[in-house]
Amino acid sequence: MSQELISRSSDLKKLRYEGYQIQVKKGFALLGQVPYVNSNKEVKYGTLVTSLKLAGNKTTKPTNHVIHFIGDHPCNKDGSEISGIKHRSGNNKLTEGIIVNHSFSNKPPNGYNNYYDKFTRYIEIISAPAKSLNSDVTAKTYEIIDTEEDSVFNYYDTNSSRAEINQIAKKLEQQRVGIIGLGGTGSYVLDLVSKTPVKEIRVFDGDVFYQHNAFRSPGAPTNDLLEKKENKSKYFQSIYSNMHSNIVCYNEDVQAATLHKLENLDFVFICIDKGNIKKEIIEYLVEEDISFVDHGIGIEKVDESLIGIIRTTLGTSDKNDHIDDRISFADGNDDEYSTNIQIAELNALNATLGVIKWKKHIGFYQDLTKEYSTIYSINTGVINNDDEL
Repeated sequence: MSQELISRSSDLKKLRYEGYQIQVKKGFALLGQVPYVNSNKEVKYGTLVTSLKLAGNKTTKPTNHVIHFIGDHPCNKDGSEISGIKHRSGNNKLTEGIIVNHSFSNKPPNGYNNYYDKFTRYIEIISAPAKSLNSDVTAKTYEIIDTEEDSVFNYYDTNSSRAEINQIAKKLEQQRVGIIGLGGTGSYVLDLVSKTPVKEIRVFDGDVFYQHNAFRSPGAPTNDLLEKKENKSKYFQSIYSNMHSNIVCYNEDVQAATLHKLENLDFVFICIDKGNIKKEIIEYLVEEDISFVDHGIGIEKVDESLIGIIRTTLGTSDKNDHIDDRISFADGNDDEYSTNIQIAELNALNATLGVIKWKKHIGFYQDLTKEYSTIYSINTGVINNDDEL
């Protein structure tokens, strides 16, 4: 009920997204970690408390301008009490678990329009002396707070709210994303995509997570975990489900008979080097009008150093005539550009380039050139963008 109330009330939701520690308990809104100066001229932190006027599961215009405070009486920087807001002092139990120490009064001519205005005005008054002593103090802590039930995240994305890009991130919310292959590149793709508010992530991999996988994937598994020889999909799902609540795990490789499990997806990351099935997957995605990125890495040893290329190729309903020229459909062992050499930073870069292409395609990032193919050459450091729309 508390989370639903906050998510439905624009004023409380705005406080939370801006980094304030707002919560609701038994009809009261509490905003913690408000910096103030005490009588000893020390910076301390207290909690503002106000009763709420509600209409169903939403807040309405406050009828009471008085606010309560848990902590010492806020003072000016010289240790004298801020008298202009003084109302009452003395412990007062508002309800079970909420005992306040003071109440303050500061009434605008027409009252407060909402609880955002009410809280921020009192914070401005109370925290001003603390800021004059230490300009770094703030009530915006951006600490982890349990999120509302209808979010795919298990806690608030305060990274987006802090950067004020929530509206841009919303472009990803309705996306259903598939990741085929959770080897070096695919596992990094999952790492990045799980940090976005996509509606669903489907992961496909029938292989076991072996010790060599640990050296080209994100994270640092223990010996005990490696000895379990878990399926890759299950292993990575258990990690990233700590953050994203809708990761659907398929402990199998995508085969011709299971292509239907890709249906209803909006975007697919292809991170496998098996050419025959890759061709069938891409043909299916094109037919079903599902956009995708295919990832490729080719590394080889030359003169005791490594050289090679990293490739990301986008395909959409608007453009897919370049696919045969860019993507090899030979199996990994038969492809002269494909070896078994994989290095974590190259896998991570390959994944990053693909995720950036996806986000540009969705409109998260501005896309002026609309390139569909990107190739990075390691030994020259050159990035070539081709196949513009």
